[in-house]
Amino acid sequence: MAAVHFNFDSAWPEGAISLPCLDLTDWGPRLRYLAPPGLVEAFYARVKTQLADFTLYGSGDFHYLTALWLRRQREPVTVVSFDNHPDWDLRPPRWACGGWVNRALELPAVRRVAVWGCGNFELAWPARLFANTRALRSRRLEVHAWAERQSPATQRRFPCVTRENWRERFTQFVQSIAGENVYVTLDLDCLAPESFITNWENGLFTPDDLVWALGEIRRSARLIGGDLCGAYSPPVYDRWTQRFAGNWDHPKLSPVDTAAVRRTNSAVLARIWPALAG
Repeated sequence: MAAVHFNFDSAWPEGAISLPCLDLTDWGPRLRYLAPPGLVEAFYARVKTQLADFTLYGSGDFHYLTALWLRRQREPVTVVSFDNHPDWDLRPPRWACGGWVNRALELPAVRRVAVWGCGNFELAWPARLFANTRALRSRRLEVHAWAERQSPATQRRFPCVTRENWRERFTQFVQSIAGENVYVTLDLDCLAPESFITNWENGLFTPDDLVWALGEIRRSARLIGGDLCGAYSPPVYDRWTQRFAGNWDHPKLSPVDTAAVRRTNSAVLARIWPALAG
């Protein structure tokens, strides 16, 4: 299957994109934000025969499932992530949206992960104590953050980019992976708040930025797969541990008009999905 929509939370209205859709709303509350390993493996057994090259799913609370989608890869692959968060946290739980990069790096096919567009506090002291420093030192993990969102000290530690120079820097990066297999994961909280509504803090990219970047990758490398998530959906949890951790970790959002949010987000999806999945 070339592409599939896994519907965990009805974040995307029916028909937003014409894709085969698997109703997984019974799994959504159980998997949202974090899940125990046994449950993750049970879910993988449920869907592994229906995985596709390109996957659309809902809230960024499910982004850690990217590490499951990547299990399909057999040839060496570079993962390019567009995300407002580095998702590099080494702390438990093992399966949670804040640490999926580490699960990806454990896979034999994943050569490295490059994250573009981080703008939150996790790169600053003391939050960066929980980063995967071994992967950073070995260059298997790269984080290209927004200088506009970081302190001077953080800018010296990480290869930060600005709104003015990021396209030039991204072009140089793409040249460094020319000819390689590339998997792209898009968490659309990397978009600016005026463009897209999400459950998390927003970044600084525009939809045009992402369409351009995907075009650059396609021109120089082999885009063999990808996924897209990050749309807003009302959080529904199955376990009190999820609810407690999720409420503590998420930003406090103002009430939203869910129908209006879906219209706004669907318009963005209609622009970006064709650039990702072709």
